[in-house]
Amino acid sequence: MPSRSRSATARAPAPGLVALSEPLALDLGLDVEWLRSEEGVQFLLGLALPEGSRAVAQVYAGHQFGGFSPRLGDGRAMLLGEVDTEAGLRDLHLKGSGPTPLSRGGDGFGALGPMLREFLVSESMHALGVPTTRSLAVVATGREVFLDQGTLPGAVLARVASSHLRVGSFQYARTSDDTALLDALTRYAVRRHHPDLLDQPQPALGLFERVVAAQARLVASWLSVGFVHGVMNTDNMSISGETIDYGPCAFLDAYRPGAVSSSIDTAGRYAFGRQAVVAQWNLARFAESLLPLVDPDEATAAAKATTILEGYVPAFNEAWLDRMALKLGVARTETGLADLVTDLH
Repeated sequence: MPSRSRSATARAPAPGLVALSEPLALDLGLDVEWLRSEEGVQFLLGLALPEGSRAVAQVYAGHQFGGFSPRLGDGRAMLLGEVDTEAGLRDLHLKGSGPTPLSRGGDGFGALGPMLREFLVSESMHALGVPTTRSLAVVATGREVFLDQGTLPGAVLARVASSHLRVGSFQYARTSDDTALLDALTRYAVRRHHPDLLDQPQPALGLFERVVAAQARLVASWLSVGFVHGVMNTDNMSISGETIDYGPCAFLDAYRPGAVSSSIDTAGRYAFGRQAVVAQWNLARFAESLLPLVDPDEATAAAKATTILEGYVPAFNEAWLDRMALKLGVARTETGLADLVTDLH
C-alpha cells in the first residue's frame, strides 16, 4: 500500500534472547526451539526474514494531545509481515529496531527496560482478558542506547497484533486528498477484520460501526482493571479494538479519576476518568476521515456517522456493567447494579 515505506532493521552486535512467550509462539505456529536458536533470534530481530519478505515502516497521521500532525509513522518500529494462523492473520512487528525513513529525531533504538516492561504489561493485559497487542519476544542487541536517563542496554521487542491499522492511518489517507487510497485502505481493513461487510452497500459505514463497538468494549475493560493509557492519541488507537502502545501506562492502586501515567500530560487530557470520553473524541476523528466514502454529500455523510457515534455511550455503559458484574461476582441482571458500582467508587 502507498501508506508504507520500505526499510531495513539495524544490525545487532551481540544479540541474545531475553524473554519469549512460548504460548503465543505456539499459537502462531512457530517452533519454540527454532526461535531460541541463533537463526530464530536473527528472525526476531528482522535480520533473517523468509525469502521475498521486506520489512516496512507504516505511515500515519494523528492528533497528539489534541494537535494534528499530518505525517507521523513508525520512527522506530517495523512491520515484518503477516503470520497466517487458525484465528486469522496476525502482524509481526518490531519495536526499537532502529531508525526508519519516518524517524523524527533520535536513533530509533529501544532500551531493554522499556521493552521488557511492554512485554510484561501486554501479556498481563491478555491474561486479564483485555483486548491487546501481544508480545512474542524481547531480544537484547548488545548495543548501547543513549536516552535522557543515560546509557542503557539496547533491545528489540517483537509484538503481534490483528493488524497495526490505526485511526491515524485513515487520517493520513484523508489528508492526502486521495480518495482512491482511502477507499483501498478501508476495503483492506474490512477484508482483514470484518469480511462479512464486503458485500454491504456501505462497507465504510459498517466498519465505523464495528470500530465504535470495539472501542467501547476496550475502554470499559481498561477501566475495570484500573489501567491508564498514557498517550491516547489517534495514532495510538487501533481499529481492531486492541490496546496498542505501552509507552507511558500504569495500573491504579486506588480509584483516582484524575490519575495520569504520562509526565507530559500536564493538563490531564488522558487521565483515567477521561479515557471513555477521549475514545469517543478519537472515534469522531475516525468518522471525519471516512466521510467521503459514506456519502457524496458531506452533511448527509456526517449525519449518518453521527447516528452511529451516538451509540458509543450506551455500548460503553453496557460493556462497563458487564465487566463490573463479573468483577463483583453478581448477576448482570441484578437490580441496582449501576448504583452499586457508583457507590463503590
